[in-house]
Amino acid sequence: MKKINYKLIVSDFDGTLIDDDGRIPAKVTAAVNKYVENGGIFAVCTGRMLCSILPRVRELGLKGLVVAHQGTVIAEIESGKILKYGGISSENSAFACRVLEDLGQLANVYCGDDMFTAIPKKADYLELYEKIVGIDSVHIEGKMSDYILEKNLFCQKISVIVAKENREALYKVLSQRLGGKFDVTCSASVLVEISPINDNKGEALKYLSQHYGVPIEKTVAVGDNLNDLPMIKCAGIGVAVGNAIQTLKDESNFIAVTNNQGAIAQIIEKFGFAEYYV
Repeated sequence: MKKINYKLIVSDFDGTLIDDDGRIPAKVTAAVNKYVENGGIFAVCTGRMLCSILPRVRELGLKGLVVAHQGTVIAEIESGKILKYGGISSENSAFACRVLEDLGQLANVYCGDDMFTAIPKKADYLELYEKIVGIDSVHIEGKMSDYILEKNLFCQKISVIVAKENREALYKVLSQRLGGKFDVTCSASVLVEISPINDNKGEALKYLSQHYGVPIEKTVAVGDNLNDLPMIKCAGIGVAVGNAIQTLKDESNFIAVTNNQGAIAQIIEKFGFAEYYV
């Protein structure tokens, strides 16, 4: 048996736990299993919808809790029971979408297990996104802001798929126009996202820490993008994978190898275990 050092390791999913082909490297699966078998707690905290992440964490063999929608939703993996379900009111969601519409941006709106989109259904980049996250979107005609109010939608997240070269400019504009009322962040090189102001990954890490009775200073958080920053700064040890954005690396205690090189396996060996004991 191995003695556990940091009892709770929380990892982002895309760009962190899985490789660029969407697969969980064999060395990562083996490391997670060894860590859990020895008494460690491993959890995933992702921007994905719950219905998108549940099959993947079950594939990994995880039990316990999973965090979806960047902290807005927390659920039991085995039963699917939701323990925390936050979001944005229809009025505030419509307001955010009107800002996007004024900027000429087409929104994706996430409500429970549904993703509503104003993007034309046959758009190549939408089809690629749907394939990656394993969901089919619901296309709406007209303005998303009107649709939200008409259907009284309670939304967990709003996102915009944007060209890589335009992401930073859109992020800055939305931060100026929506910051303070919403959490504006990025989870990938082509995504700008709007979430509830107090439901980020840092708050989710605190929830998991309290739920499992693990002091926050004995937690490790791992990520690759801007939406991971709150939990990186909150954790006892914040880790950026080698392919992470520079902002995250600058705020981390340790920079691991890349997701394609099995970063989570390296992190578990470095921080998860202390020493052997009989």
